[in-house]
Amino acid sequence: MPLGISKIERLEVYCNQEKVGVLALTHENLCAFQYDAAFLQNGFSISPFHLPLERKVFVAKPNPFSGNFGVFNDSLPDGWGSLLLDRYLKKNGIEVDKLNQLQRLAIIGSSGRGALEYVPDWSITEKATTHDLNILAKDAEKILLTKYHGNGLDILFKNGASSGGARPKVFLKIKNEEWLIKFKSSADPPNIGKTEYDYSILAQQCGIKMPLTCLFEKRYFGVQRFDRNATKRIHTISAAGLLNADYRIPSLDYEMLLRACFLLTKNMEEVLQLYRIMVFNVAIGNKDDHAKNFSFQFENGQWKLSPAYDLLPSSGFNGNHTTTINGKGTPDEEDLLIVAKKIGIAERTACSIKKEIYALCRK
Repeated sequence: MPLGISKIERLEVYCNQEKVGVLALTHENLCAFQYDAAFLQNGFSISPFHLPLERKVFVAKPNPFSGNFGVFNDSLPDGWGSLLLDRYLKKNGIEVDKLNQLQRLAIIGSSGRGALEYVPDWSITEKATTHDLNILAKDAEKILLTKYHGNGLDILFKNGASSGGARPKVFLKIKNEEWLIKFKSSADPPNIGKTEYDYSILAQQCGIKMPLTCLFEKRYFGVQRFDRNATKRIHTISAAGLLNADYRIPSLDYEMLLRACFLLTKNMEEVLQLYRIMVFNVAIGNKDDHAKNFSFQFENGQWKLSPAYDLLPSSGFNGNHTTTINGKGTPDEEDLLIVAKKIGIAERTACSIKKEIYALCRK
């Protein structure tokens, strides 16, 4: 990435080396997007509810993504990744506040989550010079608690600037496999990694599809990346990006999310999987169930629910679930069954799922 950020008139969007389309900015600094003609013939809608596969110019709304489309906003960092990006750019004399949406996407370039890549590509990706997680964790703590901008900042930036969420994390390749490894935030208890690992195992026992997880060094929670496979990247969009929902505040109810899942996947098995996640979140008290903590993937010509992630007891918005259940932030078990009825899940099936998950979570 050049230290002097240049002006960008247009940004090309790619998916697994295939040109998807072009992004530009209107005079109001809103993103405008148009699919490439060849992609219209052979591609797919990268965001079915807001960017259908049509020959037209789409213009984003001012909110909730500051004039960007949700699917492209998913490529940008938030939380920890945003802190890293801003700290790194300031270190290199770049005025962060003056960057527009196209420049921010160019900085992510080919290093983002999911399959989308952006040209011009100003990204810097570099294999970590160390896999010593203890050193990386200490550098992450320095960044969180101080204005530290030493060599550790560069290493963490090059291996985690596109990440989201509040907790520090890095993307590392270990034994030829891509992993995301999390470190403790300043507000976390010392055993947060072990806690998240234990709940990932519990989720699997509850019939929830999870990526491979591991507890590195007996303290750092790691999850194998599910937006990559051996041959390609997998197009992934969060519920926030799909539904144009603000993940920073309560903006969804599970009924809306489950209906969107069916509309997108056209598969009731995917809906039942998402219903399991809802029940699990209520059972364990995971109230940080915001719109970016659910994702969908397009693979082999079909949309499906992504593997689950970020499943552990967490405080939500003012102590309530960020995604409401039957309109409530503090639901009871009956609300779970009411939601099931509203979306067409048989009562017997819903009761069985609830009974199974609550029994396992209350052991």
